[in-house]
Amino acid sequence: MSSTQTSRAPFDPAGLFKALFLAAIAIFVLVPLLATVLGGFKSLGELRVNPFGLPQHWEWQNYADILFSARYWQLLRNSLIISSLAVTLTLIVASMAAFAFAHVRFYGSSMLLSYLTLGLLFPAATAVLPLFIKVRDLGLLDTYFGVALPQVAFSLAMSVLLLRRFFKDIPYELLEAALVDGCSYIKFFRYVTLPLSRPILATVGTITFVNSWNAYLLPLVMLNTDALYPWPLGIMVYQGEYSSEWHLILAFITLTILPTVVLFLLAQKHIVAGLTAGAVKG
Repeated sequence: MSSTQTSRAPFDPAGLFKALFLAAIAIFVLVPLLATVLGGFKSLGELRVNPFGLPQHWEWQNYADILFSARYWQLLRNSLIISSLAVTLTLIVASMAAFAFAHVRFYGSSMLLSYLTLGLLFPAATAVLPLFIKVRDLGLLDTYFGVALPQVAFSLAMSVLLLRRFFKDIPYELLEAALVDGCSYIKFFRYVTLPLSRPILATVGTITFVNSWNAYLLPLVMLNTDALYPWPLGIMVYQGEYSSEWHLILAFITLTILPTVVLFLLAQKHIVAGLTAGAVKG
């Protein structure tokens, strides 16, 4: 090869296709989100004639009216309480179950794990009636726990699978050495496994929080008191009150999805680390 000849990277059609595909997905996701955010800054007349463009006159008062209303903060508080309960209970139960499936050998563990994974096949909508009856019998109707506990039950299958995969990648020699030194399974779980598992715990917690935050069906069935409504039910009431004021509805939606967007941005590094842990060996 001549010294004057410059080397060029070979053309990669697969890489170009992947980049175009990811760009198309990003546009598909971001355009409705941006349209919602910008729509909240417009007047109703401008929204009808210019739904996707930049506002000619920025109506900051639309967002200010919602932020200074007690109703918005009440809905946010209810959603935060329910989602926090769901995340806390899911992490506690799923982490202990995943540790047992990963490190404790007992009869029927494979069968129990297979039975647990069957929960991935059944959406919450298929169990609304028996769930309602059970929650009613427990006296939890119209309470935060009446919504959070079924959400925990439906999130356990995926949470246990993710946590178990991560726990199994922790060197088994650590557990053996700890047991030889007199450390119990509980102490090893608390002082070794959990500190090493912060990425996957953040991943499971974020996924559970977002699913609980956006849940509509379970709160609709379990809650009757307007003061306990989370934001998905609150937006239904809000839309009924302001059915023709779509610019206010878009501003309301923007402010209610903002916490989950911020959470994803803050936790994205841990989410990627948790989901990719153990994917490459060697």
